Amino acid sequence: MTDEKQNIEYKSLQKIRTGDKGFHALAETCVALANAQGGHIYIGFDDKQKKPLPNQVIEQKEQNEAVTKLKSLCFNVALAASEILRDESGSQYFIITVSPSLKTIATTSDGKIYIRIADKCEPVRSEDLQRLGEEKGTYQWEIVKTKISVTDIHRKNLSILANDIRYSKRARQHVQQMDDTELAEYYHLIDEGFLTHLGVLWLGTTKERGNLSYPITVQYIVYDELGNKVRKEEWHDNMLNPKELLLDIERKAIELTYSFEFPNGLFRKTIRRYHKDVVRELLINAFAHKSYTISNDIMIEVHPDRLEISSPGGLPFGVTKDNILHARHRRNPHLIDLFYVLELMEGEGSGYDLIYELNAKEAKMQPQLYSSFNEVRVVQSANIVNTELLPLLDYLLANYTFSQKGWIALGIIARESKILSTQLASILQLTEEDRLRSYIDKLIKDNIICRSGVKKGSALYVNPQLIKNSKSNIKTSLKTIEPYALKALIIEDLRLHPKSAISEIVKRLPDVELREVRNMVYSMIGQELTYEGERRYRVYMLK
Repeated sequence: MTDEKQNIEYKSLQKIRTGDKGFHALAETCVALANAQGGHIYIGFDDKQKKPLPNQVIEQKEQNEAVTKLKSLCFNVALAASEILRDESGSQYFIITVSPSLKTIATTSDGKIYIRIADKCEPVRSEDLQRLGEEKGTYQWEIVKTKISVTDIHRKNLSILANDIRYSKRARQHVQQMDDTELAEYYHLIDEGFLTHLGVLWLGTTKERGNLSYPITVQYIVYDELGNKVRKEEWHDNMLNPKELLLDIERKAIELTYSFEFPNGLFRKTIRRYHKDVVRELLINAFAHKSYTISNDIMIEVHPDRLEISSPGGLPFGVTKDNILHARHRRNPHLIDLFYVLELMEGEGSGYDLIYELNAKEAKMQPQLYSSFNEVRVVQSANIVNTELLPLLDYLLANYTFSQKGWIALGIIARESKILSTQLASILQLTEEDRLRSYIDKLIKDNIICRSGVKKGSALYVNPQLIKNSKSNIKTSLKTIEPYALKALIIEDLRLHPKSAISEIVKRLPDVELREVRNMVYSMIGQELTYEGERRYRVYMLK
């Protein structure tokens, strides 16, 4: 069996044997599935093993009563149970199929509303009801059945797509053995002999795509240093399916292939302004998370120093700019499944991980994300934060092997010279210190990065010996200064500038964090230092 996902949930038989509590939890799942794309609930499966318990037996009467009870706890939810089934060991289970609620909002009997996002059932607040209406239409847009019969489609289009899937390394063996029509049904392109909206997007004619509510349309605009438009490309004719459109954009967007050149010994090092895989992921994200119920173009705007990509529709429920690195929620799951199996994108939820990793390896900033109700805009800088980091990063690439998380953390630490663990956790959108360990523990263990201080006050920086070994010409910074050296600097500063406030000392030591100077000064009071005044008027001097 597969793991839980957008439209599949596994529940223990105890859910229908423990009274009202279990039934209310099942009702919430049914409502959430109905408000998204429908789905299947496997009753009688152990949550961890994802299979029935040994020797499990279900009476027909028990199943009938459970389904009747569940129906009474849901409004605007159409559900039906399969016959009692057996797995290979003979253990019994059954499947509840929940149909999507296309025209109404499903609720529990006590008026609560839920929606299925990725593999979770999220509650909907009253203030989000308007947004739910929009999101429901978007989630279900893919699977809406059209009046275009499968017999009317161009068989060559279906054959090409089916073969692309069949020969993909990511396609499961049982999928590869399906015929063309079975593959189209499996990926929700066909429903009961008719194309779905998703099917029209991939298999339809130009006219059929144009008749969809809002198919994929794109504008590509290049600006000069003064903000003037110097080139424009448009894709408004609906001639291409999503894969063809993606490849055509990449072929014509030549400005995204421009590079920087840097001296590298006797040779020159070339780094693209935008890594090709970063561009691919950003474009795929715009396609995959676009709201197909909003009339607007995907905009690709290329400025001399940045790339901006915007797509119609705000972020899906549960996703914000502060958790997008770890959020696994998706708006068009079946479109994403196709992009994934066609090897056009990373796995679900891993696209931004890849973007962070590639930017870290090239000393670039991670993309900035801006979201409103009608639009998501992603801004990726072209610039390298510090070109003197490149020899260090090249040295590390050549001599060490890191996990993706390790590269992401290492790139940020190198870029910042020295960073507090709390600041790193914030950039990585982590809320628990334990989760940060998965990014940095091996780097510390292998002596790639060093740590000073303890717990939340600890600071991280690249091992100076590695900088020396890489022959990097990184400018000396007071950011990584040792505590004893900082104390000596403060003593020398106050010898030259007695009766100074901490803010004045910091101005004369510009690379050192205010927090570090403050903590050091406080620790020196009564020993090396004394002071006059109170609070904001306090000044310090040598004893």
